[in-house]
Amino acid sequence: MAAEIGSSGSTATAMLAAVTAPLIAGDIARLRAAEAGFSTAQTADAPSPGSLEDLVSAKAGDTADTPEDRCLAASVYYESKGEPLAGQLAVAQTIINRAKSGRFADSVCGVVKQPGQFSFMRHGEVPTPAVNSAWSRAVAIARIARDGLWKQIAPAALFFHARYVSPGWGKSRIASIGNHIFFR
Repeated sequence: MAAEIGSSGSTATAMLAAVTAPLIAGDIARLRAAEAGFSTAQTADAPSPGSLEDLVSAKAGDTADTPEDRCLAASVYYESKGEPLAGQLAVAQTIINRAKSGRFADSVCGVVKQPGQFSFMRHGEVPTPAVNSAWSRAVAIARIARDGLWKQIAPAALFFHARYVSPGWGKSRIASIGNHIFFR
């Protein structure tokens, strides 16, 4: 994040950059150190599908067997089911990044259930999605993200929001995919 010299608010922008840069660098270092799954490259034992769509198709029969799998798949379903596959994967990876960052709850369900974080939550509980093709895709995307089978779509992202909102976070924008913007 760089200050714009000569523009109004340049002092505030420079101050914000000076304060947030060390925090962002620390987040990235913690994510990279957390485990090998935080990488922009595929894991060594990951299959080499021709495309993300091919990999999602290969994982289409997977099930969300654990509470963590269900929380992640439900988050993908409710937050991004109408988005391109890359956008759905970026949502899943961002939630996993949060759980690994040390700044949020240390589990996927803990991240998803934090008050005020996800609008689809109902009284602190993840609603039960309809079992349909969008759910099957969400489960596949969640599995791909959890197992690190595809490169990071928005590396080190810890935040995202829909394009139609403007929270004014002052965070570094790292990707725009479909209807979502990703930040660290």
